[in-house]
Amino acid sequence: MPDQSLSQKMQRRTFLANSGVGLGSLALSTLLDHDLVGKESKTYGGLPHFVPKAKRVIFLCMAGGPSHLETFDYKPKLEELDGKPMPESFTKGQPIAQLQGQALKCQGPLTKFRQYGKNGQTVSDYLPWTAKMADDICIVKSMVTEQINHDPAHTFMNTGTAISGRPSMGSWINYGLGSESNNLPGFVVMSSVGGRDPQPIAARQWSAGFLPSRFQGVEFSSSGSPVNYLENPAGVRSDQQRELVNVVNTLNRHRNDQLNDPEVDTRIAAYEMAFRMQTSIPELVDISNEPKHVLEMYGAKPGDGSYASNCLLARRLAERGVRFIHLYHRGWDHHGGLEKYMNICCGLTDKPTWALLTDLKQRGMLEDTLVIWGGEFGRTPMYQGKGGAGRDHHIKGFSMWLAGGGIKSGISHGATDELGYNAVEDIMHVRDLHATMLHLLGIDHHKLSVKFQGLDARLTGVEPAHVVKAIIQ
Repeated sequence: MPDQSLSQKMQRRTFLANSGVGLGSLALSTLLDHDLVGKESKTYGGLPHFVPKAKRVIFLCMAGGPSHLETFDYKPKLEELDGKPMPESFTKGQPIAQLQGQALKCQGPLTKFRQYGKNGQTVSDYLPWTAKMADDICIVKSMVTEQINHDPAHTFMNTGTAISGRPSMGSWINYGLGSESNNLPGFVVMSSVGGRDPQPIAARQWSAGFLPSRFQGVEFSSSGSPVNYLENPAGVRSDQQRELVNVVNTLNRHRNDQLNDPEVDTRIAAYEMAFRMQTSIPELVDISNEPKHVLEMYGAKPGDGSYASNCLLARRLAERGVRFIHLYHRGWDHHGGLEKYMNICCGLTDKPTWALLTDLKQRGMLEDTLVIWGGEFGRTPMYQGKGGAGRDHHIKGFSMWLAGGGIKSGISHGATDELGYNAVEDIMHVRDLHATMLHLLGIDHHKLSVKFQGLDARLTGVEPAHVVKAIIQ
C-alpha cells in the first residue's frame, strides 16, 4: 500500500464502496495509508484553524473537588485565623453549598507547604510526587466556575453549560479534529475509586449531545471485559463476525440510500469500529506486556482497575492516536475527615500522575500532549466537620494545573485572596480553560460551532471566553 498512487487507492475504494458487500466507510479507511486517513478523519471543515501545539488531551479529573488549600494555594493568613470566625465580608450573599445559614469559622491548612523547582512552585506535603514535576507544570490558582453541586459542576466543566444533553469537550474535539486511530475510538473514558464518598459520574458527562453520536466517549470498564458486548459470543469465529457485520452494514446502507440519516451512518461506523476493536482492545488493555520497571513506576497491576493502571492505559491510548482521554478518580468529596482522605486520595493518584508525565516526557510525547489536572470545583476556607475537619464545595477560587502541549512550564498563574476565597488576579473561568485548550489544539473556539435550536452552539457558549495566552509558550 505505501508505494501505490493515490488514484489507485481511490479506484479500489470506489470499487469496494459500490460492491454488494462493502466494508463501510470506517473500515475502508484502514485500506489507505496513515497519512490519507489522517486527512480524511477531519470531520469539520477547515480544521485545524492554525498550527496546533497539541495533538491530544489527557484530562485527569479528581472528581469530588480537591482542596486547593491543601494542595497548591498556601494561605498564611488562613492559618493565622484557624478556628476563628470567618470574616462576613467574604461570605455575605455568596453561594454556599452545605454551610448555608451556619456559623462559619476558618479552617487553616492541614499540612505544610514548600517551594520546589527553579521558580519556587508552592506544593503541599500531600503531593511529594507532584512536587517533583514543579518545573513541568503550570499551576493555575485562580480558577472559577458557576455550579456549586457535583453533578451540575461536572456538567459545566465537561460541556461549558449546566444544561444537560450538550456535547462534552471530548466530543467537540473528536468532532472537530477526528481520531488519529483507525481501530480505537477518538474519545475514551476511564474511572477509578478511592477516598471519601465517591460521587457517581453519569454517562451523559461524555455524551455527544446534539452532535452525531459516533463522537461520544467510550467508557472502558475497570474490570472484566473493557468494553461491554465487545467480545464475540461463544462459538462465533472472527470470520463469521466479519461476515455478519458486512451483511448488516449492506442493509443499513441500502436503507440509508432512501433516508440519508446521519445516525444510520453512525450505526455503520459503530459496527465497523466495534469489529476492529475486538482485536485492538485486548492488546491495548493487557498491560502485563509492559516492562517491569514501567509497571513499578506507575504502581500499576494488570486488571486492578486502579488510577495507576488507568494512567498507564492513558499513555498507551495516547500512543495509539486517541484524541481525548478522560480519567476520573472518584473520592475527593472531603466534607469531613479531610486529613485522612487527602492522604488516601493523594496516595492513590500522586505517584501515577507523576509517572504519566514522566513517561510521556521520556517518550517525547509530552510536547504535543496537553495534560490537565483538577476537579469540578475547590473547597471552602471555612470549617465543616463531618467525621473530622473538612471543607464544603467552593466555586469562587480554586486550583488546577496544566502541562505539555504548548503550556509554559514551571510557573504559577493567578491568585486568590488572603483566605483563598475569591480569585482576584488573572481570573480563569472554565470557559477560558476550554478556549485555551481548543486553541492549543489549533481550534478557534469562536469558529467551532453547530446550528442547534436556531443558535450557533459552541463549547464556550455565548458568554465571553478568552484564550489565556499568558500560560502558552
